[in-house]
Formats: sequence, structure tokens, C-alpha cells
Amino acid sequence: MQEATLANYWWVNHKQTARMERDGGYLWSPRTKINGHRNLFYDNMRRARPGDPVVSYADAKVGAVGIVTDVAVAAPKPEAFGLRGEHWATEGWLVPVSWTALAKPFSPSQYVDDIAPLLPNSHSPIRAVNGHGNQAAYLAEIPAALFGEVLRLGNAPSLGSIRRNADEQSAVSFIAQLEAEIEKEIAVSSDLSSTEKEQVILARRGQGKFRENVRAYETSCRCTGIAMPGLLIASHIKPWRACSNAVERLDGSNGLLLTPSADYLFDRGFISFSDAGDLLLSDSMAETDFMRLGMQQRNVGSFLTTQKGAVRISVCEAVELNWLLADSL
Repeated sequence: MQEATLANYWWVNHKQTARMERDGGYLWSPRTKINGHRNLFYDNMRRARPGDPVVSYADAKVGAVGIVTDVAVAAPKPEAFGLRGEHWATEGWLVPVSWTALAKPFSPSQYVDDIAPLLPNSHSPIRAVNGHGNQAAYLAEIPAALFGEVLRLGNAPSLGSIRRNADEQSAVSFIAQLEAEIEKEIAVSSDLSSTEKEQVILARRGQGKFRENVRAYETSCRCTGIAMPGLLIASHIKPWRACSNAVERLDGSNGLLLTPSADYLFDRGFISFSDAGDLLLSDSMAETDFMRLGMQQRNVGSFLTTQKGAVRISVCEAVELNWLLADSL
């Protein structure tokens, strides 16, 4: 796990999903509110970095602390949630977290005099007047001093010890597990023929009919200009795991031809595109590293209307994606 030198500190109000998220080793939130509007507490999911500490609050108690082990990835609402959060959007962000249960879970309301002075001035996860949770908050940024007080009140090990003992589960492993489960569901589906099932599963790896469909729209890598077919991957704009049906997973206008490095960066949310074709780079990586990977084109060309729709719901919604255009450097 990458150790954060300048870590952010977080507090999550799990509400009804605490057990599933702690047992599963992650956080999950929708990307937006149900009306499509942005939400700071959801945007914070994309700001979390490996090594960041997290306080876990549920049922009016702080019961665990955690360490973020990888950056967020686009993922559908976990099956483990069941009927919980029926009003939430089904597409969201998943952040891997290694959780440590507190030896002494506690209610902030019992220690409000100690905690209140350490709460953030705005967007606080709990109320300074009584220590009760802020129902509107999910993932909120907190001062380092508040995290230290949580460790003291919860009789927890030092932050250094918690970091050293963190399980280094990555978003890549979550993606592989999630997509394998989706494949199993497709394999037993009664809605698709055997041929359709085969093509939808092949589409996960950018192969088969999906690749043919993408090649009807794309001829080269948008980011590097490479056109040799053997060096290109048919990459889903809306991730395969987040598509709701076979049509979306096989739709050529929901795809781009990318080199392996560009495909990985796009799928993990390190790059995206504006409707105008401007390349968006995440501040999760140094710009020099993007350049070493061939991400040198500042504009990748125009998109079809159908492609723009998919791009809008992809990783370009991430709060930390910045314009890094020549005229802004």
C-alpha cells in the first residue's frame, strides 16, 4: 500500500450499510444524488487516497477505524446491500478500506465536550451541540486531531500500527471479484441465448462482437494515436461492470480503442474526456508519469452524441479531475 505523506482524514456515517462495508472491506456511495445533483460527501470518495485514515460511525457509535488501500473505482451498488438504499442510484464509487475494530466503541454524544472543538467548521459528520450524526453526511473530511481523539477514546493502537497492519486489498481485486460474479449471473441468465451470453462475457475483455462494434466507430487509440490493431484494446466507456444489460455491454458507441496503459488509466479513473474531446487528467498521478505513459495529446478529437452520453456518466464526474491544457499551465 502506498503510504500517504500528506494524508487526508475521513469520517464515514455508514447508517444502514455498516456491517456490509466493514465485513467487505470497502466504502460505497452513489456518484450523485437521486436527482443527478452533485454531493460533496459523495465527491469525497474520489479524493480519498491510499494511506488515508477513516473513522467508522454507525448506530450512534464509533466502532472501527480504517485505512484506505486504493483509489476509488466506478462500481454498481453492492449486492450485499440488498434492499437497503433503494432510493440510491445504482452506479457509484467503491473505495477499498482495511478496517480495525475499536477495543472500546463509544458514542460521540458521551464525549461531546472533548470532540466538539475538533469538528470541522463546515460539512461536519456529527453535530457539535449534541454529538449526534449528521444525517446528510456520508464521507466527510475531518482534522487529524479529531482522528487522534477517536483513537484515544476508543483505546485503539497508534495510527502507525494500524497502517502497518492494514490488509493491502486493491481496487483491482475488487473489480476482478465483482466482474467474476456478474459473469456467473450472465451464464445462468434465461434472458440470453448461449451465443449472446458468450459475446457479453467476451466483451468484458474487449473481445468478440463488442470489439467489432467499437471498430465501426474507432480506428486508433484516442490518447496515443497508435493504430496497430494488435496493440489496441476495446475499452468500455461506461464500465462493463456498471452496464445494466447486454445491449449496453455490446454497444460499439460505448467503447474506445485504447492502448493497454490508456485502457488501465481510463478504467481506473486516472484519465477521462470532456464532450469537446479534451483529455482530463487526475491529480492522483504526476503529470510527468502521464507523459511517460504516452498521454501527450491534449485533445483526442470529437465524439458521437451516443459516446458523449456514456462519457458524461463515466469517470469525468470525479471531483479531482483537472484541466491540464497547454493554455492553463
